[in-house]
Amino acid sequence: MEIKRKARIDNKTLEDLEFPSVLKQVAEFCVTEPGREKVFTITPFRNFDEIAPELQRVKEFTASFEGDNHIPNHGFEPIFRELRMLDIENSTLEVSGFRKILSISETTRILLKFFKKYEEFYDHLNSFSEEVNYTSIFSEEINKRVDKYGEIKDEASTELGAIRRRLNVVKGKINSSFTKALSQYSQNDYLDEIRESVVENRRVLAVKAMHRKKVRGAVLGSSKTGSIVYIEPQETLDYANELSNLIYEEDEEIKRILKAMTEFVRPHASLLASYQEYLITMDVLYAKARYALKINGVLPILVSEKKISLLKAYHPLLLVSNNKRKEKTFPQHIELLPEKRIIVISGPNAGGKSITLKTVGLLQVMLQSGLLISAEPQSEMCFFKRVLTDIGDNQSIENHLSTYSYRLKKMNQFLKKCDKKTLFLIDEFGTGSDPELGGALAETFLEVFYEREAFGIITTHYTNLKLLANELPHAINANMQFDNKSLEPLYQLHLGEAGSSYTFEVAQKNGIPYSLINKAKKKIERGKVRFDKTIANLQKERSNLRKTSESLKTEEQKARIESKQLEEINARVQEKLESYQELFDANQKLISLGKKVDVLSEKYFNNKQKKQLIDELMRLVMIENSKRKKLAPKVKKAVKAKEKKVIQEVEKKVEVIRERKKEEKEKAKKLPPPKPKVILKIGDRVRMIDGRAIGTIDTIEKNKAIVNYGMFTTNVSLEELEKV
Repeated sequence: MEIKRKARIDNKTLEDLEFPSVLKQVAEFCVTEPGREKVFTITPFRNFDEIAPELQRVKEFTASFEGDNHIPNHGFEPIFRELRMLDIENSTLEVSGFRKILSISETTRILLKFFKKYEEFYDHLNSFSEEVNYTSIFSEEINKRVDKYGEIKDEASTELGAIRRRLNVVKGKINSSFTKALSQYSQNDYLDEIRESVVENRRVLAVKAMHRKKVRGAVLGSSKTGSIVYIEPQETLDYANELSNLIYEEDEEIKRILKAMTEFVRPHASLLASYQEYLITMDVLYAKARYALKINGVLPILVSEKKISLLKAYHPLLLVSNNKRKEKTFPQHIELLPEKRIIVISGPNAGGKSITLKTVGLLQVMLQSGLLISAEPQSEMCFFKRVLTDIGDNQSIENHLSTYSYRLKKMNQFLKKCDKKTLFLIDEFGTGSDPELGGALAETFLEVFYEREAFGIITTHYTNLKLLANELPHAINANMQFDNKSLEPLYQLHLGEAGSSYTFEVAQKNGIPYSLINKAKKKIERGKVRFDKTIANLQKERSNLRKTSESLKTEEQKARIESKQLEEINARVQEKLESYQELFDANQKLISLGKKVDVLSEKYFNNKQKKQLIDELMRLVMIENSKRKKLAPKVKKAVKAKEKKVIQEVEKKVEVIRERKKEEKEKAKKLPPPKPKVILKIGDRVRMIDGRAIGTIDTIEKNKAIVNYGMFTTNVSLEELEKV
């Protein structure tokens, strides 16, 4: 028996990543209240095997909004009350309850039939729908006894039909007897000007008070002034009593029919519940699909190996918020690979470190909950067994825990659960305690996570963590880009190098006196200041190089694209001119032919001579066919010869290309081998390739060297050094 893989992501992680806020936005698109309630219960799927089909269903639902085959309406009125009533023995449902059941049954039937008809387009939705065990017995039973207005039909039972026929007869007698009395007493001038009225749903005569004793019948009331007495004529009164009895019999028969219908439905209550659950699920899928449109959500490429490659990824909540304010949202490109499975993001505050970290976590949780993500379709994502987070202050007054105590407790949980199937996300790693001691402990934790082959992203200001990420082969530094002149964040993640905190620069920009900043610089180790300054300078140089490179590439691409576009436009214009001429000629021919047919139609309309019409039509067809030309054998032969010639020319060109590639390979073989690289040793004077500063190698360990530049030392890969 195959054991299904299960994932466990706790509620605290979901809250840290603001997943409930996403669900709140999704719920707004539901069309039913049960659908909204179910959205708020969404959590990441426990079984990985269920995630991919759910994502495909949402994708298919999203596609239906733009295609021609729109999915039918899935709205319904809930039948929770009716289902509870069916659980109670001898209970009877009302007509309104049966109408709800009919609606749910019919809506389910329409959806199942639709998905079956278009299963080529809705493969996963159809597969899911086929699990519903549908039967039409509810619709047939209810339609047989209840009309579209919610009234019990006369044919619902033989007895009810007979009662209603008698009711109609009695009503007719009441009307005729009342009309007779009205005419009689009106002639005698016993009635007021209004002649008649209605009291307690009964027609009564409006008799003048002075003549009340002259009119036989039952007094049912009088006017406010007492000048009019309302009397039901004796002739009508006898029939009215009979009518009341018949109405009572009708009500009793309707109750008996509803009782029988309830007993018919009661054994199938679970089936009705499954129909309702199916429609609720359809409502949730609809809401997920509508939300995907709102955030430009897509289904990324799902991979089995552990990998996250997010292209132009947006934080969905930030995207929705900025779109409302008509502000720009900056996308991020983030990669977590087996060879780069831990990213240490550094840089100044307010640069976007935390939002980048949350973007990865939230998109991962959304994906594992069956929601499409706001990124490019070429993005690649896998599934994680656990997602662990430590984000925010999390100071706990109730449990008497400080920020650092809470974070240590959190780290203990990480150490228990973290493995190679875990994604961990830690914001401001190591903060809350003495920088030296807290940094050392954080470094130790990071080493443990690394040894367990976990994937993760951390944000930090600690230099020792940046250095550790540089030393660990499968970890990588990253920084959020800052404009060096304006000190404004660019909200772009750059992988491969640590970021400066710009502590003193940001302080100076915010108005802190330079004398105080200078005093602060003197209080800390000179090496740290120089190291931070070196990182900042390196970032500046890298940024300038990147801008120049991007500018050159852009210009080159523009030139190529414009040249290609001009060629394509020229070819299209020529092609369109030819096709338009052909189309014009063909249309002129068809118009001429249509006019001739119209003349024949007019003749036939006037004289109705079918034979003459057929003869003239045949003549017209013969004339048109005489204009058509068959290709002579010689012409056919010439066309084939031309095609053969083209094929031969293509083959010659391919052969030339092959020969050229062969010559290039032979030339490459004849080139002299590259010069052997000088082996570096301790004490050698070296500099970085393309660099100017010269230093001396102090130690060499694991293909890395510590180079002493006099005022400071740095850890550099041997491959980046050359001997002076």
